[in-house]
Amino acid sequence: MKITVISYDNWGLNSHLINALIQKGHTVHHINFFDFKYKYPNIQSKIYNFILKTVSNKNIKNIYYGDEILKKLKENNEVQDLILTIKGDFIGPKAIFEFKKYTKKSIAFFNDSITRCPKIKHVIPNFDEVYSFEKDDCEKHSLKFLTNWIYPIPNSGTRNKEYQVFNISSKDKRFSLIVKIASILKEKKINYKIIIFDKKNKSHNSSVEYISKQIQLSEVNDYLHNTQVLLDINRVGQKGLTFRVFESLGLEKKLITTNADIKNYDFYNPNNILIIDEKKPNIPLDFFSNKYQKIPKDLFEKYSIEEWINQITN
Repeated sequence: MKITVISYDNWGLNSHLINALIQKGHTVHHINFFDFKYKYPNIQSKIYNFILKTVSNKNIKNIYYGDEILKKLKENNEVQDLILTIKGDFIGPKAIFEFKKYTKKSIAFFNDSITRCPKIKHVIPNFDEVYSFEKDDCEKHSLKFLTNWIYPIPNSGTRNKEYQVFNISSKDKRFSLIVKIASILKEKKINYKIIIFDKKNKSHNSSVEYISKQIQLSEVNDYLHNTQVLLDINRVGQKGLTFRVFESLGLEKKLITTNADIKNYDFYNPNNILIIDEKKPNIPLDFFSNKYQKIPKDLFEKYSIEEWINQITN
């Protein structure tokens, strides 16, 4: 199949999807609109965009992304069998409707919740099919349920200092909880590495490490390989499972998570997955003592990137 993947790939994770599609014999074109940098021409334009977003739910940046994507599709000048859009709520609805001119089928995948990202509702009608990792959104809006995927995580062989717990996150509303968990780990003398991406980098809490520029995915992969347990903090209003969950499955690492809904998935094993309460997080030391128990092969394959592609392309 001729497939174009349109995504806002700020962490580079969609590169695994592109590689897997190519390995399955598809001809793939990736438009990463994270690379499109919009700059306000003046302060008046910035003020106008604020008013526009408030009054009409429109956004100059989203319109810009859509226009630039359409230029790329036009340049390609070849009708696709499938256009897959990830994070389509970052694109103006009008442009998404125009995608249909360049493909036999236009589908979307959202790994955010409508509660957190209400703009999703405005673009849903402009796709032929819409998939979401949020069960509640699927029920309310007649979407197709699909989780994130297990992907192969390369190991460079670099031996970082080994940690018992690892997490890397952007600074957002989860920050105070992450700092609280870091303090608990420190108090219990659990060796950990928690990195917070903060462009302004004005924080000074000593329990976590701050970076002002995103680090290479290969470096993140090394940390993932060289840790015993991954830490997953889900966002407020989100039950869908993050990539950290599937990284833990793929690498056979234990997981500490605040997402209580994970117990409703068929791979859940309390030996491997510790669910903690956001208000009163407790991390017992014995969780680190027991070895990881492998999940059955059929479950592993069910959540693999290959099976994910099969569902999208069939």
